[in-house]
Amino acid sequence: MAADRSSMMASNAKPAPDAATSATVLPPWSRRLAPALLVAVIALLPLLPVPEFWITQLNYIGMFALVALGLVLLTGVGGLTSFGQAAFVGVGAYATALLSARYGLSPWLGLVVGMAVTLVISLVLALITLRMSGHYLPLATIAWALSLNFTIANLEVLGKYDGLLGVPAIELFGLSLADGRAIYYLIWLFAILGAIAVRNLLDSRPGRAIRALGGATVMAESMGVSTFRYKVVIFLIAAQLASVSGWLFAHVQRTVNPSPFGLKMGIEYLFMAVVGGVSSVWGAFVGAGVFKIIEDQLKELLPRLLGSNGNFEIIVLGVVLVLMLKYAPKGLWPSLQAWIARRWPTPPRARDWDGAAALPARAKPEAGTVLLKVDKLRKQFGGLVAVNDVSFELRAGEIMGLIGPNGAGKSTTFNLISGVLSATSGQLHFAGESVTGLPSRQIARRGLSRTFQHVKMIADMTVLENVALGGYLRSRSGTGRAMLRLDREEERRLFAEAEAQLRRIGMQDHLHELAGNLALGPQRLMEIARALCSDPSLLLLDEPAAGLRLKEKQSLAAVLRQLRAEGMSILLVEHDMDFVMGLTDRIVVMEFGTKLIEGTPAEVQASPEVRAAYLGTEH
Repeated sequence: MAADRSSMMASNAKPAPDAATSATVLPPWSRRLAPALLVAVIALLPLLPVPEFWITQLNYIGMFALVALGLVLLTGVGGLTSFGQAAFVGVGAYATALLSARYGLSPWLGLVVGMAVTLVISLVLALITLRMSGHYLPLATIAWALSLNFTIANLEVLGKYDGLLGVPAIELFGLSLADGRAIYYLIWLFAILGAIAVRNLLDSRPGRAIRALGGATVMAESMGVSTFRYKVVIFLIAAQLASVSGWLFAHVQRTVNPSPFGLKMGIEYLFMAVVGGVSSVWGAFVGAGVFKIIEDQLKELLPRLLGSNGNFEIIVLGVVLVLMLKYAPKGLWPSLQAWIARRWPTPPRARDWDGAAALPARAKPEAGTVLLKVDKLRKQFGGLVAVNDVSFELRAGEIMGLIGPNGAGKSTTFNLISGVLSATSGQLHFAGESVTGLPSRQIARRGLSRTFQHVKMIADMTVLENVALGGYLRSRSGTGRAMLRLDREEERRLFAEAEAQLRRIGMQDHLHELAGNLALGPQRLMEIARALCSDPSLLLLDEPAAGLRLKEKQSLAAVLRQLRAEGMSILLVEHDMDFVMGLTDRIVVMEFGTKLIEGTPAEVQASPEVRAAYLGTEH
């Protein structure tokens, strides 16, 4: 059956390019060669007779890139716009300047203290502001950025607007890093390690959850992810990267004052991330480099052209940025990557999960026991009653259908059962305990998984990665292990499970395709595979057959029957009556938010009420 599904799904795949015209696929070693060459160039540059100005520029680019890296994670991936990162740079800079210049303590202690203070401040700000949405969050970041900068500028102990002078140079193993070429290596060590850590994080269990923050939070919550927790996590990471940049900045400048940590610089950091590629790790370096070089060149060029001094570079820089955003809207680095990929496609993810141990499995409830009890469930939106005191029971090991005309309240009922919406009144019991009022992630932990009427996915992740997100609750690796790349064994287990579920529904040929490139039918099948990856006791399917062809529907029905035989219970909403009648054990019919009738498919088909409401009285 899986082979039949595979052949049918192949019709939705893009045709293979002709061998004579296809682009050359880069070998796997080439993906490691480019970063190695980059590191080699960075390491050798200060040893060459290049101008000191180049080294100074590269030092600032490395420090700016650290802050932009945090914004890639926070804004580009997480969808949280922040104009306040410069304030965290200031916290890191002032902490080390105060301890080392005023009290003669080690700059390395200043790094630790600066990161600790930044952690406390950023945690408080995160808990206050990250529940905001829309334009309120950016406005909140502007507010606390101004507040922090104003506080720094008015504290006597920090030198007020004059700042702190005489910040000592960093020493490492007795070697002074006062020279620009000496501290260059430390700056770029932190910058490259930061980039590797962020890249590792995004390619991991918590990274997939973070990537869902940009527009798939409802789906992520239904997979058991606490999206607010991950918002706080990336906010703290971005603040820490900015604090490290501030520590380096203080010891490069050897003096600090409030000017470089104001709102203007916060806006410029965001521009750097956007110009380079706001969702790209290496785009942070490109953006920082382009922004810094253009700004400095304009400061030299414009006074000579205009014959007068002034901040004309800000005007020209704004025009240049607008043009960049118009012709490279995703940023310079993603545009370059796309150009390279068209000529030399990179190979898919290495398949290294053969033989991986199985993920933990959930014990299935005994067949025939009441698994889900819906008791007088009601949902009102103002004066509109969308679901009106609906009650039914679903027993373990059966497939139940929920049908009715458009607007009958079926999807709203699904959202109430799965915790996406909270009920106005009524009770929900699942697996023997009350889940009334619980959020979807907590209900998911008890063994419920679902798909959606309108497909919810992460379009720029592969099919395999989207499905692996479904195994979130069956895995444990956290942010720290991911950033240090200590989670590889668990990742192998997750991808093995994801591939197994994709094979189960005949989508094994689409493992490495971007989810956003799939047609609607395959996207729905991918959602089912993702839900199955969580090993649920109860599977809620919202119009699973929509967009599928006849044979694809038949194959899907066979898969669902096999799941029922394995002990899984299924509740589905579907408009295809042939599909529902040939698959379900019992059916609940809804009309205008109320339960019209419940019975077997034969009883429902024979009901005059159903014919009147759904099929028409004449029929």
